[in-house]
Amino acid sequence: MSTPADLAGRGVLVTRPAGQAEPLCRLIESAGGRAIRFPTIAIEPTHDPEATALLAESWDLLYFVSPNAVEQAQALVADGTWPRVERVAAVGRGTARALEAAGRAPDLVPNDRYESEALLEMPELSDMRGRRVLIVRGVGGRGLFAQAMSERGAEVRFAEVYRRARPAVDVAPLLAHWREEVDFVMATSDEVLLNLAELLGQEGQASLLATPLVVIAERTAQTARNLGFQTIRVAERADDSSIVRALIALS
Repeated sequence: MSTPADLAGRGVLVTRPAGQAEPLCRLIESAGGRAIRFPTIAIEPTHDPEATALLAESWDLLYFVSPNAVEQAQALVADGTWPRVERVAAVGRGTARALEAAGRAPDLVPNDRYESEALLEMPELSDMRGRRVLIVRGVGGRGLFAQAMSERGAEVRFAEVYRRARPAVDVAPLLAHWREEVDFVMATSDEVLLNLAELLGQEGQASLLATPLVVIAERTAQTARNLGFQTIRVAERADDSSIVRALIALS
């Protein structure tokens, strides 16, 4: 049987933060689907003076882990071109676009998999002896990149410019129409997925786990398996088009 060409009216629960969901929602709708906006993470600035001070220093490498990191860091600096930074790295295309819009296109972006592991494979980062690296992230982000940079000889610091919070939301209207309205769920991180499960609670567990899920990383797929999801598909890449293609493949 051939793969459907579009989403044919199916509903997709879009769990991204409210400020980042619209491009994906538009793409879902242009593919014939229905985007159901249900953010499971809220982004809040940390107002951390240490982060502000670190961003003003000179660095050999400035690594942004997400578009949120770019947005929140830009609010703390006078010049978004980062004149005192030798190289700027972005975890993926969305983060790269945010940097370009702010005035400084990144020097390093993975071409395929948009994650720290792919960035670490780039030859420019193979020898970091004596280099100063600042990782711009949310509170309590992954430590993989920092550990690898330290092992390669770099001095590593963190500028934690935002925190992720679970929104306060009434889930009753969503659960009341879940079976008729929600055909797919997408989640772009473990935290997004776990927050969704927490928000829906015991009442929504069976419906959630029976709904086909699209994720963008194998580690999130494993988290989904541990929760008990029955149907999981990992998008080829982390960009919006790949997410939509994965949704269509499940149709």
